[in-house]
Amino acid sequence: KLHSDLDKGVGTVKYTLSGDGAGTVFTIDETTGDIHAIRSLDREEKPFYTLRAQAVDVDTKKPLEPESEFIIKVQDINDNEPKFLDGPYVASVPEMSPVGAYVLQVKATDADDPTYGNSARVVYSILQGQPYFSIDPKTGVIRTALPNMDREVKEQYQVLIQAKDMGGQLGGLAGTTTVNITLTDVNDNPPRFPKSIFHLKVPESSHVGSAIGRIRAVDPDFGKNAEIEYNIVPGDGGNLFDITTDENTQEGVIKLKKSLDFETKKAYTFKVEASNLHLDHRFHSVGPFKDTATVKINVLDMDEPPVFSKPMYTMEVYEDTPVGTIIGAVTAQDLDAGSSSVRYFIDWKNDVDSYFTIDATEGTIATNELLDRESTAQYNFSIIASKVSNPLLTSKVNVIINVLDVNEFPPEISVPYETSVCENAKPGQVIQTVTAADKDLSPAGQRFSFRLSAEASNKPNFTVHDYRNNTAGIETRRNGYSRRQQELYFLPVVIEDSSYPVQSSTNTMTIRVCRCDSDGTILSCNVEAIFLPVGLSTGALIAILLCIVILLVIVVLYVALRRQKKKDTLMTSKEDIRDNVIHYDDEGGGEEDTQAFDIGALRNPKVIEDNKMRRDIKPDSLRFPRQRPPVEDNTDIRDFINQRLQENDVDPTAPPYDSLATYAYEGNGSVAESLSSIDSLTTEADQDYDYLSDWGPRFKILADMFGEEESYNPDKVT
Repeated sequence: KLHSDLDKGVGTVKYTLSGDGAGTVFTIDETTGDIHAIRSLDREEKPFYTLRAQAVDVDTKKPLEPESEFIIKVQDINDNEPKFLDGPYVASVPEMSPVGAYVLQVKATDADDPTYGNSARVVYSILQGQPYFSIDPKTGVIRTALPNMDREVKEQYQVLIQAKDMGGQLGGLAGTTTVNITLTDVNDNPPRFPKSIFHLKVPESSHVGSAIGRIRAVDPDFGKNAEIEYNIVPGDGGNLFDITTDENTQEGVIKLKKSLDFETKKAYTFKVEASNLHLDHRFHSVGPFKDTATVKINVLDMDEPPVFSKPMYTMEVYEDTPVGTIIGAVTAQDLDAGSSSVRYFIDWKNDVDSYFTIDATEGTIATNELLDRESTAQYNFSIIASKVSNPLLTSKVNVIINVLDVNEFPPEISVPYETSVCENAKPGQVIQTVTAADKDLSPAGQRFSFRLSAEASNKPNFTVHDYRNNTAGIETRRNGYSRRQQELYFLPVVIEDSSYPVQSSTNTMTIRVCRCDSDGTILSCNVEAIFLPVGLSTGALIAILLCIVILLVIVVLYVALRRQKKKDTLMTSKEDIRDNVIHYDDEGGGEEDTQAFDIGALRNPKVIEDNKMRRDIKPDSLRFPRQRPPVEDNTDIRDFINQRLQENDVDPTAPPYDSLATYAYEGNGSVAESLSSIDSLTTEADQDYDYLSDWGPRFKILADMFGEEESYNPDKVT
């Protein structure tokens, strides 16, 4: 209700209302000032409204008082139930977890005012899912309530959670949600074989590496906890078999490692062990996570093809062997109980197989044509053996026949050589190393020998040096060769092999005379090159002379520029010696050289001699006398150094700036004064050396030495 002090109740005042919800949510009686709500209010939609009211004159419409602002606050009531905004929930917990293991935390939200009453105070409880799980009424944390829940017994649980406001009191509003909890697997079950003995029947014709049977151990666990590894227990008759794990079915696949033979052994027995790959140390106390079963394999007899005595046959025959010569034989047997005869024949694939024949009954192999090793050195074909009783059962074996060589070809030079010799060659110089090749199949240790032919051995031009390692060197025998006299030399070389019968050949080598430099590098091997300068044209000679003239001009210009640059450098050096570094190479005279500089002034400032001319540098024509300020007696070392620095700064004849002037100054003020005999006013006889004993242990030897001389002086009167 609004009321103005100016309102006398006679109807002269009118009340107006503006702001949030004016006219839509709230209305005002213009005469009495009563404010009414014209529709329902929801605090969760809008918790407060800001309004402005004013009293105006009915007649003049003018405000009687300033506009007033006030707030209408909506008071909360419990009209909203708690809601699980994230529900329904999905959670998991490992099986065999202890009581109180954490599963999940749920949260409900109440839209009511949490600051007013208990409308928003939520309490959690389980409506469905006990006694397996429990929930904290305040925090909403779900935990396990029973120990050792087994996934293999029950895997899925559905828990119904309730959230109630008003602190769970009667009359409060409630909301619910569902939590689906899954027990995850742990390796708490070992693998177990459903039976202790497995019987398998395997034909003896099974191939090596093929699968001959499967066995399976059952593990109720899931995923990697159910992975099983199978092994054959050592010590049994399982060395012919192997077992692997099928990753999809977790079955043990038994494979054959070696061939089976019913006639040799009809049955095998061995044990197989199944164990888990991923063990859980928490369940070691349950027992060993492995199981063992026995496998019995019965070998079935099959009608098998003949078996050759060898997996492969290798034979040898000399080339040019007469047709029909037997070179070897193959043998195959029927190992079945009712042994059958065997027939042999060649597996024809190409025309090469026609070079040989085989006896169908005996299995002997003979030549059918003349063989040439140089044409074909080896023959490789297959022989098939079949049973007479069952021709469809056949077996095959490879036969390799090596054709042995008969020495019928002489050795020859392996490659054509382009041999050359220099005109300035010396005797004994190797100009070419040659090798030989033989078309025959050289046996191990065969050697080739090299020599000159009889007609060439008497000529004094070249010789052949056999190195005894199937190579030879062509050596010179003359001191120099002339291309003008003879350009080409033909050298016959005889090569022999060491096989039987001995074969030899004469190979003629062509040697060309070439012009070389002093290092033996070939410059030209053509005869025309000797007379090349004579045939030069006039234009070519003019071009050569023009190039020579240009080169001479360039050389002259270069020398002139060097001389001009050197002259300019010397002039600049004389004008400003400070900008140059001058190097002096003259050697001093040692300690006796006293003309270069005055060393007396450095030793004792009391002795100052006149300045002398320096000999270490060349003086200029302009020279100023060195000005030396007088030095007082007992001058401090700092004043002495400053004097020398000032002298060098004003003296133009002083060394350049990059020179180092070193001054030695012994100083003065010593308690014992100078030990030097220079400038001494007394003679040696007048000296008293007793004070040396008072200087300490470092002067003990010196005191003893001078004390002895004083004590043994015969002229001294005591």
